[in-house]
Amino acid sequence: MSGNSASVVQGLSDPKLEALVEMMFLAASADGDFSDVERRHFLQSLESLTDGRLNKASLEGLLDRAKKDLDASSRGVRLSAVKERLPEPGARKVALSLAIQVTAADGIIRTSERELILETAEALEIDRDEAADLVVKLSPK
Repeated sequence: MSGNSASVVQGLSDPKLEALVEMMFLAASADGDFSDVERRHFLQSLESLTDGRLNKASLEGLLDRAKKDLDASSRGVRLSAVKERLPEPGARKVALSLAIQVTAADGIIRTSERELILETAEALEIDRDEAADLVVKLSPK
């Protein structure tokens, strides 16, 4: 995560931070497989992202809640919920960047993951070209 993104995250309230956690979970589960590699990256990113604000038990609880919320509704509904909790463009861009990083963690961005990235960009009102640039920038070479 860039220094600018880190500064945006540090100032976020708990509900906004929880929205980022949910966004990362949506990305991690986009291909229907929450692999061990994705889970490790997910937890490492969360630990780094929260800088100790959320302990392991809290992170696991957020993960469980995100899964239950997704099971009870659609991805579109969950993306709308993330958007509502992240009204600032900078925080939304951080959410999309984190989603891209999670989907790319296993070295491959699958079709379903690309669809999630584009759906996320649209839901968060981020220009598709800007989203595509982020994918190129954040994907493994």
